[in-house]
Amino acid sequence: METLTTPAYRTISNHVIAEVRQKLSNEQNALFALRSYRPGETIAGFSAGTIAAEPTYLTVQVGTGKHITLQPEFLQYINHSCDPNVFFNTTTMELVALKELKLNEELTFFYPSTEWKMTQPFNCYCGSPRCLGQIQGAFYLSREAKANYRFTDFIQQQLAKRSAARKKVA
Repeated sequence: METLTTPAYRTISNHVIAEVRQKLSNEQNALFALRSYRPGETIAGFSAGTIAAEPTYLTVQVGTGKHITLQPEFLQYINHSCDPNVFFNTTTMELVALKELKLNEELTFFYPSTEWKMTQPFNCYCGSPRCLGQIQGAFYLSREAKANYRFTDFIQQQLAKRSAARKKVA
């Protein structure tokens, strides 16, 4: 059992704006803010380290058959949440605060906001009251779930194409 005198995390690396920390109980890495941010504020710019045709659990989808690794690399430690506090804007290549972030708060994003069909779906245990459970990508989201999230321009285009195709069939 963790107590107030026992640290829950150990620092892995410091990157001025954020710090990678490892949870001692399960060795999971996460990224924590080293200052506060206002909603809409840019936290960091990023670029494509590599571009691949196939996704991996470390890539972000920016187009059909186009998946990038993030640079700076420490951004890969931003974990999923069904109640995210940051967003990867792949058009402007900026990580943006979705809500107020406090010093030492973990940065989290909604994986389907950047992924159409995930290569490694998983059961979410984020603890949010709006937790969706199974996370598979934007393709699998219900209409109600889609209304609650911000999506990259590419994912918005995919959602619009699918909606138009469904209307043609109906």
